[in-house]
Amino acid sequence: MLFGNHFRIEPEDLELIYKLIVYAIGDKENTERHGMSLAKGLLVAGPIGCGKTSLLRLTSWFCPRERQFQVKPTREISFEFEKDGYSVINHYSKGSYFKIGGMPIPKVWCFDDLGLEETPKHFGNGCNVMAEILLARYDLFTTKGMLTHVTTNLSASELEAIYGNRIRSRMREMFNLVAFDKKAKDKRS
Repeated sequence: MLFGNHFRIEPEDLELIYKLIVYAIGDKENTERHGMSLAKGLLVAGPIGCGKTSLLRLTSWFCPRERQFQVKPTREISFEFEKDGYSVINHYSKGSYFKIGGMPIPKVWCFDDLGLEETPKHFGNGCNVMAEILLARYDLFTTKGMLTHVTTNLSASELEAIYGNRIRSRMREMFNLVAFDKKAKDKRS
């Protein structure tokens, strides 16, 4: 219904989908059995076209309201930074709250295609926007339990080359790694 008649769930992806669903519904026992923590976000990695973004969009529907998330492409965030400047960093980090019954709840975001965004400039000032957002969200993760999810086609070493070892270290603490097989086929064809 969400993706059209062409969308299929492939048998080779069932174990990965199971991990995402038990995480989404908060099944602590099965999440832990798969080496994951409900206190961390998801880092879904895999080759181009394997279904990372679609599966995370689908996963959000299974989450309770306070853990549901919007998938936002990192390149769109870069474009927002070029237009609106440093307030964009606050929007996706410190300003990411909504209220349930008058109580502020940290907003969960899923940043899609991490590492593929350009380094934007605002009035000539370049900034690694996603690095700044991840650092701010890490601080809120450690102090308030703010969750973040990410999709990427890149390896850990490629992410470290872009964001540095400081971010890579924090990502280990912030995320459960859920990885497609490196040979997963491109489902768009």
